[in-house]
Amino acid sequence: MPFTYSRTVRFQDTDAAGVVYFANVLAMCHEAYETSLAASGINLKAFFSNPEVAFPIIHASVDFYRPMFAGDMLTIQLTPKQVAGDEFEIVYQVFSGEATGRSAAKALTKHVCIDAVSRTRKQLSEDLIEWMIKFES
Repeated sequence: MPFTYSRTVRFQDTDAAGVVYFANVLAMCHEAYETSLAASGINLKAFFSNPEVAFPIIHASVDFYRPMFAGDMLTIQLTPKQVAGDEFEIVYQVFSGEATGRSAAKALTKHVCIDAVSRTRKQLSEDLIEWMIKFES
């Protein structure tokens, strides 16, 4: 079952036209990712400041279907999936409260697990695999 994250669009998230600035959709999706990690029991401080392992994003994309405005209540559904022993991806569906059932955007991030010192690929940890299993569809 996907992880669900709710968030109100703030004025600071918008551009001069009053709609959510395109890059901010990825920032909101990353908020959902962080919240889902915490919800599954992963210590965020330890996860993101681990001197031995890192999970850089190697690809990101967003498709926009309708505008989002300051004050809109968004629901972001996150579905992670292991792609290889050292890679995973996350699909995000972004819904605006005003149009239930129709997504406003869809995003994708692909991550690789690396040794933080040697910068070489490394197998995903058990806690991350458990997180994926918990929220896979």
